[in-house]
Amino acid sequence: MDDLCAELSQSEQQDSLDDEQQICSPETGGRPHLPLLHRFKETLPRRETGFHKSSRICLTKIQEALFKHRWEEAAEYMKNYFETLEDTTVRKQTVSPEVIWRMGSEILHHLPNAKLEDFNSFLERLKNIGVKNYQKMCLEHFFHLLLLGKFDDAKRQVSAVENWRYGKLTASQPQTAKLIQAYHGYLGYLTWCALKAAISDTVTDKSDNSDVAEIQEMHRYFRQSSLNLQEVLKQPGVWDPFVLGYINMLDFYENESEALKVLNEYAYDNSFPPNPNAHVYLYQFLKKHQASEKTLMAVLRV
Repeated sequence: MDDLCAELSQSEQQDSLDDEQQICSPETGGRPHLPLLHRFKETLPRRETGFHKSSRICLTKIQEALFKHRWEEAAEYMKNYFETLEDTTVRKQTVSPEVIWRMGSEILHHLPNAKLEDFNSFLERLKNIGVKNYQKMCLEHFFHLLLLGKFDDAKRQVSAVENWRYGKLTASQPQTAKLIQAYHGYLGYLTWCALKAAISDTVTDKSDNSDVAEIQEMHRYFRQSSLNLQEVLKQPGVWDPFVLGYINMLDFYENESEALKVLNEYAYDNSFPPNPNAHVYLYQFLKKHQASEKTLMAVLRV
């Protein structure tokens, strides 16, 4: 956040300098550009428009309020700071939406009287402006809905952003796209867990067909989640909760061989970063399925 605010401040100073240089350039019909004159002008305070000055002061006030946890005060200043989105300067159009998004989200998360509608309205407005951060904003929106238990809304949010395309910008953010796919798969797993728990209350035997529709729905979420998680786990990284979710589903359907394959690759694939948890998960799975002591000891020696 501090880096973004610093970049925004630097852009304001650069804009003022650019204006001065343009005034003194021959192309604008002004006086010829003289090195001595330019050197002298750099020692003078850079001019600042009233709009930029107000924006700078407002940003400072928001930062002070955030630092002191005065959320209501920060929210009032933020209403005024939204005017910076009207700035036509290229640098401001690039940086301002992200600054507003990050600070505004922090304020809404802590504001006592903030409602879900406020958060939805805030992010939807910024998504249409800050295209550069569209995927990250959608991901944060997804997290917020998930924390509130709004599974259906979260599902719609992550499905929409997963299908979002915006020219070369989409291809330039592969890591964010992969993270979105991972959480889409994980959300499917959570839904699968909820269905499994509901079915287990009425069905004690998997062969019982009294709730066929519910069981088929659970299987559908298993397939959807598995497809997403399989793709994600091909990407080197630390994917602990996603691996555990996938293994839990495979274990439920008694697909022990596939589960072992996933766990072994996660633990021993050299393209993945070192992760002690990966070996713990493999050991626990083997022990649960009564592997030999020799096999268990081999896992522990790593």
